[in-house]
Amino acid sequence: MTQTGTTKSSLLLIYTGGTIGMKQDILDQTLKPFDFSQILDEVPEIRKFAFRIDTYTFDPLIDSSDVEPSLWQRLAELIFEKYDDYDGFIILHGTDTMSYSASALSFMLDGLTKPVVFTGSQLPIGVPRTDGKENLISAVEIASAKDADGHALVPEVSVCFGSLLMRGNRTTKVNAEVFRAFQSPNFPPLAEAGINIRYNKEFIRKPLDWYQNLSINTKLDTRVSILKIHPGITAQIVRTILCDPLTRAVILETYGAGNAPTAPWFLDIVREACAAGKVIVNVTQCLAGSVNMGIYATGKALEDAGVINGYDSTTESALAKLFFLMGKSGDNRWVSTMMGKNLKGEISK
Repeated sequence: MTQTGTTKSSLLLIYTGGTIGMKQDILDQTLKPFDFSQILDEVPEIRKFAFRIDTYTFDPLIDSSDVEPSLWQRLAELIFEKYDDYDGFIILHGTDTMSYSASALSFMLDGLTKPVVFTGSQLPIGVPRTDGKENLISAVEIASAKDADGHALVPEVSVCFGSLLMRGNRTTKVNAEVFRAFQSPNFPPLAEAGINIRYNKEFIRKPLDWYQNLSINTKLDTRVSILKIHPGITAQIVRTILCDPLTRAVILETYGAGNAPTAPWFLDIVREACAAGKVIVNVTQCLAGSVNMGIYATGKALEDAGVINGYDSTTESALAKLFFLMGKSGDNRWVSTMMGKNLKGEISK
């Protein structure tokens, strides 16, 4: 059962763009964004919660595929600016890059004691079979939920989608055609919405100090590339990505538990990149599971070359974490050390 305190909540609903905010135009039958200040008219069920919901719409709206780190910076700054005025924040976002944005905000917001819930939909909110209403209603209830002491039940950055609430930096989009589009393969859901919303409290991160101040880190260094290992990969491609002088870090998407080719040319390039001070992070291509470079000789060769273990991090989370850490320091050795630490619940360590 949902536990709530006696204090009514106030929420800020932030619409950045995406499918959920579309409505069919009665004249030309095309899908167009609707005015989110009229959200209570579109989803009247929200009125039953009897608390204040204000809206903020980005102008111009941003398609999910056009999301850049500048959006994350604007979101962090907006939440910081409005933090004392609201008990929780709901971010309506396109699905294609939602996991990237949720991961980024999880690192950029420090001292968080209030919910920041990302949600969206596979179908526009203005069509009869939309999943947008259910996702939004669940997100509103979760963002407003408090315990008996008046503290937020889920004071972290999360994704609410398809009846599941998941830690934002643990999610990945796995399906473009079903309503349960996101999964959290390596971490249990924070809550599950059925007849009631059941909170898995043992998995929810709580602040050590409920009265700490929020701070934001908006300086990001995006000089990161991603190299997916595949059969037939060429030395030219590997060298171009790993040794590019304009690249500070590379995410290496490897096989299984962190394995890659043992061909001498491949390991020579990896060693060269590591010797040049590059941050090379090993994450698995598998949907679930963790990198363990000590199991097989192929993984051990990468570890010996200087590649960092990404454990069970998603690619989205590893990318956001690198942007964040590199923005904080120009010392790649420090970045490498911090990549192995669990900062915001992003790895199981």
